Amino acid sequence: MNDIQIRFYERDDAPALYEAAMESVSDVYQWLPWCHPEYNMTETEEWLADQVQKRQDGMEFQFLISDSRGTFLGGCGLNQIDWERKIANLGYWIRSSAMGQGIAVKAVELLSNWCFEHTDLITLEIKCAVGNVRSQRVAEKAAAVREGIRPSCLEIHGKKHDAVIFSIQKGKTPNKVNAADG
Repeated sequence: MNDIQIRFYERDDAPALYEAAMESVSDVYQWLPWCHPEYNMTETEEWLADQVQKRQDGMEFQFLISDSRGTFLGGCGLNQIDWERKIANLGYWIRSSAMGQGIAVKAVELLSNWCFEHTDLITLEIKCAVGNVRSQRVAEKAAAVREGIRPSCLEIHGKKHDAVIFSIQKGKTPNKVNAADG
């Protein structure tokens, strides 16, 4: 799927985000506790409202993933930003009906490009729970470099989990998006 786009979330995205989250609980909840069975529209609206301030403060940059028709496919973003060390966490999720089509890989590439063009960050980390093989494959296909395993660095459902750490370095990681565009 080559017509993937990312853009900042807007408050008007609440219905599409809520619908995608509810569709995806059975696939996503295991790894992303925010997408839980009792997730509701109020949580969606509050999160979207919070994103505006976090973006303005440089704390997080969250993006909606869509196709060229505007169909909501998932989300990706940068958080845990350390401006002194110029490093951030890069995360992603894809709605259940759109999984397995290369959308997350393309979104990681687009988000990495956006980050390195619009911020001073130089390192993006992708932290995948050791058991989250699907997410690890996304990082590998997006040309992120596997750095190793960091013990107990993820907390999921109140339990610590080891994580496979991948990195994307400004100027060092192959940029498949630009290479593909010519």
